[in-house]
Amino acid sequence: MTELLYQTDSYLKEFTAKVVGIDEEQHGVLLDQTAFYPGGGGQPNDVGVLVTPDKTYTVTKVARGNIHVIDGDVPAVGTEVRGILDWERRYKLMRTHTAMHILCGVVWRDYSASVTGGNMEPLQGRMDFEFERMQKELVSEIEAKINAEVAAERDLRVKILPREAAFQIPDLIRTKINLLPEGIPEVRTVEIIGLDLQADGGTHVANTREVGKLRISDYKSKGGINKRIYLEIE
Repeated sequence: MTELLYQTDSYLKEFTAKVVGIDEEQHGVLLDQTAFYPGGGGQPNDVGVLVTPDKTYTVTKVARGNIHVIDGDVPAVGTEVRGILDWERRYKLMRTHTAMHILCGVVWRDYSASVTGGNMEPLQGRMDFEFERMQKELVSEIEAKINAEVAAERDLRVKILPREAAFQIPDLIRTKINLLPEGIPEVRTVEIIGLDLQADGGTHVANTREVGKLRISDYKSKGGINKRIYLEIE
């Protein structure tokens, strides 16, 4: 099992690890611990490098199972490496993911609308909600509210809870489909204190002030009561 360092420290830019396995099919390596996020919940995977005294290996993707996909030759099992994230990209994704939680928290709190889907790239993303109608006035109102939450400088708190305890939290799952795998013993939660609490595996900033100014760049109907909001960080 790989120790997932990013689950408890999203600000870890570098780490040391040992290669404990090679996946020939995916052309990647398994490490005993990692700060590279493998992607999920709409957040893309991290990229970066693995460095040894003799060579630098480029990590182009982190696949399911925390397989670090390498461009070129892969380091041998037992090799000690220093992992270095593309921090500029990661930090933008942390800000973006937190922005999406702010949007989700405001929409749930004030309009009781569930999330039906979402995706993100650095400094932009989109989220789908169950709204019957969406008009310019409502979008402007939501934009003002999410920027107020950024200005409120709310701290974020991460916890890893036993599954039974986590599912006693009301409205822990905000998506229409429960994406948590059956049988997992623990659930990681991310809380924007005073606004939002959800099950989530991604990386986030420590305070909403780090997110920056938010702008709803577009919105559209995706059929029925499914409405899509496009969000950008300026």
